[in-house]
Amino acid sequence: MDSLDAIILGIVQGFTEFLPVSSSGHLELGKAILGDNSIPEDSLLFTIVLHFATALSTLVVFRKDVWKILYGLLSFNWNSPTQFSVKIIISMIPAVLVGLFFEEQLESFFGGNIAFVGTMLLITALLLWLADRSKRTSKKVSNSNAFIIGISQAIAMLPGISRSGATISTSVLLGNDKRNATRFSFLMVVPLIFGKIAKDVYSGDLFSETINFTNLGLGFAAAFICGLIACTWMIKIVRQSKLTYFAIYCVLVGLTAIIVSFYT
Repeated sequence: MDSLDAIILGIVQGFTEFLPVSSSGHLELGKAILGDNSIPEDSLLFTIVLHFATALSTLVVFRKDVWKILYGLLSFNWNSPTQFSVKIIISMIPAVLVGLFFEEQLESFFGGNIAFVGTMLLITALLLWLADRSKRTSKKVSNSNAFIIGISQAIAMLPGISRSGATISTSVLLGNDKRNATRFSFLMVVPLIFGKIAKDVYSGDLFSETINFTNLGLGFAAAFICGLIACTWMIKIVRQSKLTYFAIYCVLVGLTAIIVSFYT
């Protein structure tokens, strides 16, 4: 992977993290197109760093919400933002368990298997299509909803399953308001990404001799800038119930990936 490839993949991550089309799936497809021959561990690390960049862009876009949550926690005030943070913690449980006990198995899916990615994109399309037909409500995410949405997030660790698409769709299908569903979906992943980065720093995985820090930095910057744009855009899209367009896109890309896999 050269510097231009890293920037291109950063742009792909930045835009697709918040759009319900699977950023990890598009990264794997992008790596395959660009001829990236990274070993699975390094490929997954690059993906994690780019996700870290978009997690930071989430904090910037939702900075007021984040500040309210932190203020509530630090002041030990059981207000609405504090209760929201508890739901975030509950939603993290399934993904944390998968990360702790199935990390090696998860890494095996990040080796350019475009047929698998294509199949998962078709599943993403189905979720988006169902969510777009849900009724409008004013219901907020409950604790039990948070755990179920967390299961969707854990499943979305597979490349091709859109994390935002799966979590927003699950939340909406549970009867939650689309605005609340979007806000919850974007904020629930932030602690997981920061936690993963902290774990890799502590274990020394970020300091592998095979890692190119220049490429990581360029990809990070591209993903952060594009993430700021896409996050703001996606909030408006969900409110206007236009997820079906992304479902169609996922079907087209998914089928293309599956067909191409037979000739590679």
